[in-house]
Amino acid sequence: MRTRAGSQALVLLLLVHSVDKVAGVNWTQCLSDITTNANATNNLIGLLDGNGHPVSNTVDATAISYSLCTSFCGSGRDFQWPVLSQDLSAWLLPYLALISQLPFGAQYRSDDVMSVFLTIGSPVLAGYSLFITLLNSRWINRRFRQSAVAYPNSCFALSIVSSLQQVPLRLDSDLGKVASLVVLPENDCWWKYLSQLMDYAHTWSAASAASIAWVIIAYILSIANSPSNAFTSLQADGGATGSLWLWLVPIVCGWLLLSPKCDFKRLQTAYDRADQHSRTGSMDAPNGTSTKRALTITAQDGEMISPDQLLTPPVFNYSRSLQWACTAEIMFQIFKAASDQAKDRLPVNSGNHWVESDDFKHIHPDNRCGSPDQISAYFARLPRCSHWGPEVFERMAFASCVSLALQWGTVGGAFLIEWFTPTTGMGCRSLTYLIYGAASTVIWMMLLISSILAHYYETYSDRVPLSSYVPPSARVPLSAHIPLSAHVALALSHCLRKMGKLLAIVNSIWVFVTCILQYSDIYDTCFCNSSMISRGAAAYVTITETSAQAALASNAWIGALFLACISAITFVLLVGILIDTLSAEPSL
Repeated sequence: MRTRAGSQALVLLLLVHSVDKVAGVNWTQCLSDITTNANATNNLIGLLDGNGHPVSNTVDATAISYSLCTSFCGSGRDFQWPVLSQDLSAWLLPYLALISQLPFGAQYRSDDVMSVFLTIGSPVLAGYSLFITLLNSRWINRRFRQSAVAYPNSCFALSIVSSLQQVPLRLDSDLGKVASLVVLPENDCWWKYLSQLMDYAHTWSAASAASIAWVIIAYILSIANSPSNAFTSLQADGGATGSLWLWLVPIVCGWLLLSPKCDFKRLQTAYDRADQHSRTGSMDAPNGTSTKRALTITAQDGEMISPDQLLTPPVFNYSRSLQWACTAEIMFQIFKAASDQAKDRLPVNSGNHWVESDDFKHIHPDNRCGSPDQISAYFARLPRCSHWGPEVFERMAFASCVSLALQWGTVGGAFLIEWFTPTTGMGCRSLTYLIYGAASTVIWMMLLISSILAHYYETYSDRVPLSSYVPPSARVPLSAHIPLSAHVALALSHCLRKMGKLLAIVNSIWVFVTCILQYSDIYDTCFCNSSMISRGAAAYVTITETSAQAALASNAWIGALFLACISAITFVLLVGILIDTLSAEPSL
């Protein structure tokens, strides 16, 4: 009888097509019937041992050829809702619940949904965005510390720049305005106020701790249970799918440790409130306002080369890292130049003498006052900055290696479990895992290359800040000199980005449906159990596991689970170690 419960109907919709409940294959009974027929007819063709070799006695038969399997055992599929619901609640639902602990905060809900698809569809991209964010923060902190930048508000600037990797952080092309934001004492309140308003965290809570604990306990139970029933339950769903999704735990833990500032509305409100306290140095600007913002955190769609840069969920940090590195380097160079000038006791107004402060650690405000021309002259020797940012490709390579190790340590562990479960080789289960991992890697490559090409085009456009101050009258629009290669790069960037996001949606659905099919025993067929994909004509179905096969499968399980666990633990440890190298938030 077909169950009429509404919960079953929901699962059938998820599977797109209905699956009739039929009598499943009783593999042990099938082998018994085949051996009985072989003894009666004295025909042993198709009876094999554990290695796939023909046997001379039915007693030694533990496997059958693929052709014999399809002839005697058929291709029955046993869809059992109780088993499916039990496996779903035990192995998959804990991970789906953990997704809610990822950092979101986009302006539109559709962008938050897209961030979920990108995270599930490409664990490599999720790990890369997390790690490049951490490495960028560590890099800019090291830049300020090693150069001994000592200028008012430098600690606030460091905190702000490091925290704003989830927005399209940009400087005005007129660096004179940016310099005014740095040197004028009237802007001290702006720096402090903005840093204070952004001093919030998306960090550990009872809900996040409970979700992570639920997943870890479920995974431990799958490890404890699966080796004992790995063969009798046909491919031991829990342990393999648990390893397949295990990458999600370090990703969530990493973001909770890093605590990104990604709430669009909160960031926008904080910036608007702080901007009331900024000054540009223009004599005709009203007090307390700026005619044009020197530093911006938002933009319109048409103002950005890649629209992904506008999306605040941290998984999109891959698209902003290059532009952020350029902006952070220019900000650092301005503060360093101001600090060096102050160490040489040179005031902004060259016509004044240096005024000593009562506190030797602080700079007297009179030394920081001047007209727009004097401020521009003060930074006339500002070094030119590369549009690619220092050490940016080293950080990208490091983040790529760590994220690839995380994904292939967990997904690869699931693949190895299925590969070495008799019959060994490439079957339906292992192939679906391999496709998921490969597609995830391709998505990451497509989106990463897209961000590089977009930034390459941006270096020729007039939307990027100048590398050093140039008077407005002397500027030539860079957009008039954009070469053909840049236009080709832009078109290819858009194409790769759209294809990558589409593939991420498909891959997310793919991994979910894969788990559904595996839990519902749809893969329990002669074709899937015989590893036909890799063995071809030599494919056979193992029905009774031998001691040698059991030992091989057990060792493979231990190695695969060790690989998955070590990959996840190492990722979290690396994040924790590198976070400890970051400077503490400035005291307010």
